[in-house]
Amino acid sequence: MPPAAPRLLIGLSGAPGSGKSTLAEWITRQLNRQEDQAVAVPMDGFHLDNILLEQRGLMSRKGAAETFDAQGFVHALNRLTREPTVLLPEFDRAADLSRAAAIEVAPRHRIAVVEGNYLSSSAPPWCDAHPLWALRIHLEVPRDTLRTRLIRRWRDHGLSAEDARARAEGNDMVNVDHMAATLTPPDILYRPE
Repeated sequence: MPPAAPRLLIGLSGAPGSGKSTLAEWITRQLNRQEDQAVAVPMDGFHLDNILLEQRGLMSRKGAAETFDAQGFVHALNRLTREPTVLLPEFDRAADLSRAAAIEVAPRHRIAVVEGNYLSSSAPPWCDAHPLWALRIHLEVPRDTLRTRLIRRWRDHGLSAEDARARAEGNDMVNVDHMAATLTPPDILYRPE
């Protein structure tokens, strides 16, 4: 049974450390001030499992476009536009793995605020989702700010200063460059202060 009205999808894209999750949570709270109608949906639940990443030799690139179930993600977005209830995975940062069916998008959720790195990518299959967005916002943050935030993130996860810098430079900033190279024009380009 389809929802009474099509569910609207708002897409927030941006580099790692750009503030996508924070902005998605803020937008969701604002939309829910009067009525529980919106839900935040992070793309990170579609990370490939670490065992599969190890088998494919991609563990050191976790977070790169090829380390996600991109087709599964696009399929889930299509389901969000058609089905009243959809169960989605969520990424558990502390455990460093996805938890299946951890997010329930219920019939009352008329708006899904989806956030992820590759939502504005011109590369398939990410670009297959472009027609589904009611609104697509891309966060643009200066490289130096991203680098500082990412090093701090890895330090907060217990990495040494040297390992945190290596992880940020050798993986995250490479992903930042990939995102910039495949960026399609969003509806809104947001430059947070």
